[in-house]
Amino acid sequence: QVQLVESGGGLVQAGDSLRLSCEASGGDFSSYVYAMGWFRQTAGKERELVAGTNWNGGNRYYLDSVKGRFTISRDNAKNTVYLQMKSLKPEDTAVYYCAVGRSQGFSRVSDYHYWGQGTQVTVSS
Repeated sequence: QVQLVESGGGLVQAGDSLRLSCEASGGDFSSYVYAMGWFRQTAGKERELVAGTNWNGGNRYYLDSVKGRFTISRDNAKNTVYLQMKSLKPEDTAVYYCAVGRSQGFSRVSDYHYWGQGTQVTVSS
């Protein structure tokens, strides 16, 4: 049973930075390639893929609205994925979910199969 635990959310002001972390456990991650990513969701809207990375972190996907501000990275030795968020805007306010997918792809919602519980990020203006 794959488990994902996010941390690092909180309340910040516009222009501030935050770093989200997510540790994966419970899966035999060494036996297959897998994508890791971050989604976000606000009330009344569908969950959207914010950033994703392939199995070795060499390829990355970013939502257009976060390009140049957010950076995704991963540490396979720790089964952990990070999301460094800079120059945060009020519109970045959402619940952020870590996700893992048993997939070579990493840029589509369908590439992800396991989800964390989410961590709230609130950006005040």
